[in-house]
Amino acid sequence: MSKLLEIKNLCTYFHSDDGIAKAVDGVSFDVDAGKTLGIVGESGCGKTVSCLTILRLIQIPPGEIAGGEIIFKGSDLLKVTEEDMRGIRGNEIAMIFQEPMTSLNPVFTCGNQVIEAVTLHQHVTVEEARQRALEMFKFVGIPDPERRLNEYPHQLSGGLRQRVMIAMALSCHPSMLICDEPTTALDVTIQAQILSLLRKLQKDMGMAIIMITHDLGVIAEMADRVVVMYAGKMVEAADAHSIFHNPQHPYTIGLQHAIPRMGTRKRRLYQIDGTVPSPLDFPSGCKFHPRCPLADDNCRTNEPELKPGAGNSQVACWKTGMFANGELFTT
Repeated sequence: MSKLLEIKNLCTYFHSDDGIAKAVDGVSFDVDAGKTLGIVGESGCGKTVSCLTILRLIQIPPGEIAGGEIIFKGSDLLKVTEEDMRGIRGNEIAMIFQEPMTSLNPVFTCGNQVIEAVTLHQHVTVEEARQRALEMFKFVGIPDPERRLNEYPHQLSGGLRQRVMIAMALSCHPSMLICDEPTTALDVTIQAQILSLLRKLQKDMGMAIIMITHDLGVIAEMADRVVVMYAGKMVEAADAHSIFHNPQHPYTIGLQHAIPRMGTRKRRLYQIDGTVPSPLDFPSGCKFHPRCPLADDNCRTNEPELKPGAGNSQVACWKTGMFANGELFTT
């Protein structure tokens, strides 16, 4: 399988009066053509910043891409010109942002916003772009697409707005689609429809997908490989089957045990104590040690490196091997 995207030791920092926030610190992963990579973790772990850095959408200053490489189709995106990058954004790599109501411009019709994306990247007339927009509205399952082209975002439901965002992202037939919480604020029925649509579009178009989400259910349904992030770093990476059936890091196990399950009404829902630390004040040693029930002095002092674990996994933990199949958090 050919690697479409390779991220190597990526570092994205933000400078403030209080210090340097290391939002992404030494992250490395790759995405194969036609496959789905899931990135999971709590809010503030660096998931979205990693993907915004891929598209060079970090505001500089206060942001800074402090190091690393982003190899896309053999070229380092950190070394191409801004003009070339504008030709890649939306054309070769598209992104569905987290909230469609705020991502769509309220003063332009939905059709105009898709038409603008097409005319910006493709050498076509406005009428040809309109036809492309109409085709994409039909492609993503928007009912009565001719009428929806002329409607404003506030006239559409949340599910339809998300479909408009998907139509806009796919209008130039990108090689890669980045989805940042694509089912946020949607009811479960619409969530299922959006995920089913993304799987169908991936199959039809052969594109790679990066799926950013808090929802491990979405990861189980969509991802071929999974990266678990915590405090700006990768703590575990493996294929989806291994992540769910043989997790190696206490944080991954904790996330799984925090999922409600059928038939467990009498058991208190597990929670990981504490919160994600501020990137301005990360703890020494392993970043997860203040919340980990296995932490010892070595964990508090020395930071573990990401190393090969069981099977094809990578894990950054001094205690790997001391528990199996989630036994650590069994209550």
